[in-house]
Amino acid sequence: MSDDAGFRERDVLRARRDSLERLRAKGIEPFAFGFVPDAHAADLREKYGTMPPNQLAAESISVAGRVVLARRFGKLVFLTLRDCTGDIQLVCSAENLGEDSVAVLHEVDLGDIVGATGQVGTTRKGELSIFVERLAMLTKALRPLPEKWHGLKDPELQQRQRYLQLATDPTARSYARARAKVLRTMRRELDARGYIEVETPVLQAVAGGALAKPFTTHHNVLDVELKLRISLELYLKRLLVGGLERVYEIGRSFRNEGIDREHNPEFTMLEFYEAYADYEAIMRLAQELITACATEVRGSLIFGFRGRTLDLTPPWRRVTVLGSVSEAVGEEVTLERSDLGALADRHGVYVDPVWGPGKIAQELFEKLVEETLWEPTFVCDFPREVSPLARPHRANPGLTEHFDLVIGSVELATAFTELTDPDEQRAKFELQAAQRAAGEEATHPFDEDFLVALEHGMPPAGGIGIGIDRLLMILADVPSIRDVILFPHLRPEEG
Repeated sequence: MSDDAGFRERDVLRARRDSLERLRAKGIEPFAFGFVPDAHAADLREKYGTMPPNQLAAESISVAGRVVLARRFGKLVFLTLRDCTGDIQLVCSAENLGEDSVAVLHEVDLGDIVGATGQVGTTRKGELSIFVERLAMLTKALRPLPEKWHGLKDPELQQRQRYLQLATDPTARSYARARAKVLRTMRRELDARGYIEVETPVLQAVAGGALAKPFTTHHNVLDVELKLRISLELYLKRLLVGGLERVYEIGRSFRNEGIDREHNPEFTMLEFYEAYADYEAIMRLAQELITACATEVRGSLIFGFRGRTLDLTPPWRRVTVLGSVSEAVGEEVTLERSDLGALADRHGVYVDPVWGPGKIAQELFEKLVEETLWEPTFVCDFPREVSPLARPHRANPGLTEHFDLVIGSVELATAFTELTDPDEQRAKFELQAAQRAAGEEATHPFDEDFLVALEHGMPPAGGIGIGIDRLLMILADVPSIRDVILFPHLRPEEG
């Protein structure tokens, strides 16, 4: 900040505090205990939007919000008030106001939160307005909001000071409403199908259910190391063991990994599990849930995303991992091939020497295929090596009944026919431990308590995890999940 800008900021801050003191000197508290608005801007526009110019309605109403524009013409002042639904004009004439209201009118600055009571009407130019009879200061803003109410332009500042973006940009507020619609729709659809919503531990002794690095903390009283969950999966499966046949949870997961446009250390997942279902049934339900959310948020199954048209109209395409990789490289790819590492090298895909053929095949898919999948696609039948919690495929035991859902080149969901054989699950955990010992970091931890639960008997089941933030990114057509997470994690500011 330049010296001149610093001086200007100090002058503005001083002027705001001077205004604060003048209000108090007149016996007006600039931070009110409360106010009861009985209408919002959008409601008034819907009810009175066709009123002819220069008319007054009989109704007297109260509104509240932030002042975003002020035009002063002597004793006549026009204020634009913004509430959570939009803007409405306040017409304030000192001749029609009481003494306290006139005092408030003289001290109103942009950004102040005010309450107003008056008649609804239109100006001579036809602008829907409230002709104010009482004006109350509800909160004196001691700092001005940015860019003269045109909003924050710097994307990093938008995320770092989200409250300022929300205060100045109605579009940003619409993303919060879209999230609420998605969550409400998910709950409605699952509840209607007999699922019950549950809560499982966030702090866990073993953070399983995914191949990811956890955050670690220490519980002082118990003197144990605990981890923030990386997935909701394993405790939801324990509930299936306990006889709850259809369960879901919408909750936060945490992964101590990188940050980019599709990853944040803290994110929201929906996971649901259904006894006696398989991944075919979960596929159908996932399609129904996501199309319901798209209809609720976008009003259509066809909409724009990243400059292209996205069509979610069912039925959605299905491919296999090995089949799609074979198509991408122009030759058949199987797990029995001994030259998968060389094949990957020819196509510019890095392979760690400790990786087995299943991991190499998955890496080929992620690097050569995933970004080419635009329309909704179920990518099915992953190698057993990379799916430690999925049931072996009924027709090909080298694969698993595991699908990923990709929409708009974004991996949105992962689902399995769940593994219920405790001996098979133990063998997979032991294989993961051996891979970790060989130097592979992305492995599933050994969870003896979960194995004990499986030994008591878990019914056949299917389950899925859907990334809510990624779904919102697609439905809102924004470039990054940080745009739809209200307070994303960012690097500390320098200096």
